[in-house]
Amino acid sequence: MAIDRNKHVGVVSEPRIVDVEKGFLKFFAKATGESDPVYFDEAAAKAAGHPAIPAPPTYLFSLALSAPAKRGHIFDKEQGLGIDMARVLHGEQSFTYHRPIYAGDTLTLTTTTSDIYAKKGGALEFVVQDTHAVNAAGEPCAEMRTVTVVRNG
Repeated sequence: MAIDRNKHVGVVSEPRIVDVEKGFLKFFAKATGESDPVYFDEAAAKAAGHPAIPAPPTYLFSLALSAPAKRGHIFDKEQGLGIDMARVLHGEQSFTYHRPIYAGDTLTLTTTTSDIYAKKGGALEFVVQDTHAVNAAGEPCAEMRTVTVVRNG
């Protein structure tokens, strides 16, 4: 069952406002094996020149998962692509950073379905989605590209 490119490519999600919480940052840092004290101790973060505990490098992925979009979401049947989770594989992830993200920040996330393409005669479809994160001042903080693989057949 092919995904309708014309219907989904270019769809932009509703903005989602998320707070960057210190406890969640520490949990994420521990879960990903960070050992640098700047990710756990506010005094160490400030001594290293940060205004607060910084977000570890791939934190944006977890933050986006905690605030899923409705419009354009891969699994949402009403406003998204409506794909069965059993057919999905995580294909690729990349990040572009513009400024650090810190505990206490409020970010606005928007996600755009940038491309959908097929390989292996349509047996695999690839959904490319770009999530942009801006801070409360409207300054870009980071961009994340996610490629989801959908198995057909």
